[in-house]
Parts: sequence; structure tokens; C-alpha cells
Amino acid sequence: MLTLLYIFLATFVVSLISFIGIFTLTVKETSLNKIVLVLVGLSAGTLMGGAFLHLLPEALESGDVLNVFLVVLVGFIVFFIIEKVLHWRHCHKGHCDVHTFQYMNLVGDSIHNFIDGLIMAASFVVSVPLGLSTTFAIAVHEIPQEIGDFGVLIYGGFSKRKALTLNFLIALTAVIGGIIGYFVASSLTQIVVYILPFAAGGFLYIAATDLVPEIRKELDMKKSLFTIFIFVVGIVIMWYSKIVFE
Repeated sequence: MLTLLYIFLATFVVSLISFIGIFTLTVKETSLNKIVLVLVGLSAGTLMGGAFLHLLPEALESGDVLNVFLVVLVGFIVFFIIEKVLHWRHCHKGHCDVHTFQYMNLVGDSIHNFIDGLIMAASFVVSVPLGLSTTFAIAVHEIPQEIGDFGVLIYGGFSKRKALTLNFLIALTAVIGGIIGYFVASSLTQIVVYILPFAAGGFLYIAATDLVPEIRKELDMKKSLFTIFIFVVGIVIMWYSKIVFE
């Protein structure tokens, strides 16, 4: 039951990040773009580090190498399909096509958060350190995403209160995913061998197709170098947590 408590707390804390959007209303757009770009770089680094330094090594310890990497590819493809079918794009700068997209964004976000919950649950079932490092990687990624999601809802015509409420309710699907993931993983522990590389594939997809391209858009050399530095810092953080906590 202690593991379930860890999962509940981790998923709930990550869900609370959905309220971060309200703070962007008092920040100038130029300053916000700088902040978000740094967060995107850190997010990309932690997701890549989480995939290669935490999730894959754990999966390879108890799974066949070929099968593990096949599941990584499956995870990559599934996240790609989710994005294409639901027309779901992360909007780090708040400039997205709105209208019906805002509702599609909510649907896509709920699926994404539910999968995040499953990933965190599977990680905690393996070990608390792995669960904490995975939660950290997901939490860092959620910050720029939630800023973008809040922007989509506001620009789509929702009031601030309604946007915050909807964003939080959708974020809570991570808690549901975490609880379901715990009971599935605890009764069928072998499924963890597949969930971890699947999560790694999802992490790699988000980092490689969504976050890194955002970094590449920056044309200013100094800003680009700083963002790349932050990207490396994200990887180093995950490497350090691997050494210290596992």
C-alpha cells in the first residue's frame, strides 16, 4: 500500500502543475518566451535522460534486448498516432489554432496524462528511486506543456476560471492512470517489462519531435547555446539521480 501512496502523491503533485498557467498572465510575452524556451530545453534533456538512463536500463535487466527495443519503437509509433489522430500539438508559446482544436487538445491531453500515470505507476512498482526520477522527468515536461494548454483554452474563448478548472480536471487523469497502473502492475508484474520501454519510446518521441524542434527554431546564437546547455543539464540531472538514488 505504501507504493500506491507514492503513486497517488506523485500523480497528484504532477496534476497540480496544471495551475501554473495562471502565472503566465502577469508575465510579458517576450519574457515568457525566454522562460518557456529554457524549460523546453530542460524538459527535452530530462526526458531523453529518463529514457536512456533510467527506463531502458531497468527494462533491459529483466527483458530480452530485442523485445525491449521493439516495444520502444511501438511506444514511439503509438505516441505519433495519438498526435496525428487527435491533432494534438504541444503549444509552448501559446500560439495555436483554436476553436475546435481546444476541445481536441483536452481529449489528447487526457490520454497523455493517463499514460503518464501508467508510466509513473510502473516505475514505482519497480523501485521508489525509479519512480521519483520518472516523476521528475514528467513534471519538468508538464510545465511548458501546461503553459501552452492554458494559453490554448484562454485564446479559444474560455474564462480564466473555466480554463484552470478544465485543465486541472484533465490533469487528474494522471491519478486515474496511476491507480489503475498500480493494480495492473502489482497483479501482473511482467507487464512492467513492456510499460517501461513503451514509456521510453514516448519520452523519445516527445523530446525528438516536439521539444528539440522548438530549440532549433531559436536563431540567436547565444540563446541557442544557452538552451543547449540547459538541455545537457537536464541529462546530467537524470544521470546524477541514477548514481545517487539507484
